[in-house]
Amino acid sequence: MDLYTLEAGINTNTGINTNDGINFMDRRTFLQQTGAAAGAGLVGPSLFASPIAADGLRGKAEHVIFLWLGGGMAQIDTFDPKRRGNSKASPKLAGSEYGSIETAVPGVRFCEHLHRTARLADRLTALRTINHHLIDEHAFGTNFVHTGRLISGSITYPSIGSIIGHVRGAVNPDVPAYMLIGYPNVSRGPGFLGAEGGYVYLVDTESGPAGFSRPADVTPDRVARRQQLLEPLAARVPDGSVVSQYRLTQAEAMRLAGPEFMRHFRLHEEPDSLRNAYGGEFGQRCLLARRLVQAGVRFIEVSHNLNFINGTGWDTHNEGQQNQHLLIKELDIALAALITDLEQQGILDKTLVAIGTEFGRPAAYDGRGGRGHQGSCFSLLLAGGGLKHHGAYGVTDELSKKIIENPVSVPDFHATIHAALGIDPARELVAGSRPVPITDQGTPIAALFG
Repeated sequence: MDLYTLEAGINTNTGINTNDGINFMDRRTFLQQTGAAAGAGLVGPSLFASPIAADGLRGKAEHVIFLWLGGGMAQIDTFDPKRRGNSKASPKLAGSEYGSIETAVPGVRFCEHLHRTARLADRLTALRTINHHLIDEHAFGTNFVHTGRLISGSITYPSIGSIIGHVRGAVNPDVPAYMLIGYPNVSRGPGFLGAEGGYVYLVDTESGPAGFSRPADVTPDRVARRQQLLEPLAARVPDGSVVSQYRLTQAEAMRLAGPEFMRHFRLHEEPDSLRNAYGGEFGQRCLLARRLVQAGVRFIEVSHNLNFINGTGWDTHNEGQQNQHLLIKELDIALAALITDLEQQGILDKTLVAIGTEFGRPAAYDGRGGRGHQGSCFSLLLAGGGLKHHGAYGVTDELSKKIIENPVSVPDFHATIHAALGIDPARELVAGSRPVPITDQGTPIAALFG
């Protein structure tokens, strides 16, 4: 087998514990602790038929850019600001770390460090009443927000990226349906969908996925001869086996390898002024995501838990809170640039931008001035995608601790994304012989559909 194929940045739920800085469980630990069984089942018939959402809620979006803020974004310090707190008082006063500002939507306020995004609030909706009732632990929250399902001992559920890539396929058959800009993790994987629901990943925006450029001494003829040598052995591989799934992955890597696919990663082709507008590494990842949308990729996840410019990333325990504003400013620069760029390119209405994070943060400060974990009330965000945006949706109490109006479950969040792409949230996949709806009784947010 070719070295470049073996090293290619394509993942089929390996659960590699290379984790952008958060101590997620590796796959072995994850499966041992949850009792999940590897190879829980095989995908049923292909679901590429024209999808239609239930209840008449059908959007026209074609792509998703999913921004993952690993660690747990503090909603009270970003998209659901409340009264000012004071971590240095004795006793400490619970509340927002920063002041708030008006947005483009009357009555909706964001954190003062989100001033660029605030000017675009009519193109987005902060969902302030997201909630789940898991143990507030990173691996469980990451898995739930990616899959919309509780961990099961009998089945490994696919991520929303794998589902959308499987149901809708790539817009352009010459690119993958699902790509990850960040490190692979089991929660982002295809679960029971198997290799065909996997993703191509990269961690370097400049060079693109590792292994998709052939070494100079590996000519197409040489590749063909090697494949011919493998054919007699390949014919003996049982369908559905791990080796069979690897063969599918290898075939996809071989198909994509070469300059036609790799040209989409040439960020230097973009004007300097635009690259500067996107800001640092996270912003460059968002710019690359826009290019991948234009290339025809259906679902792109962009990880932001990198560089940890505040010392801890979005996991703002203890001293991580002190420089959280630097992280929020970086998000503001990149998010506003992405929304503006998509709009100027004429593709904002068909590109849904989503922000995901595993849970929120309480208003109260911990002993060293940081914040703990809070899954019972937090904020996620949707922008563009042809939805009817409101700036904010849902009402929380005076400290963003309890939900007052319009609760939104994580399955509801997933259902809204599916419906925006014209996919019925009640549609069923097949794990072995078992039908599995793509959301766990999720209901799209009707207010977002015109």
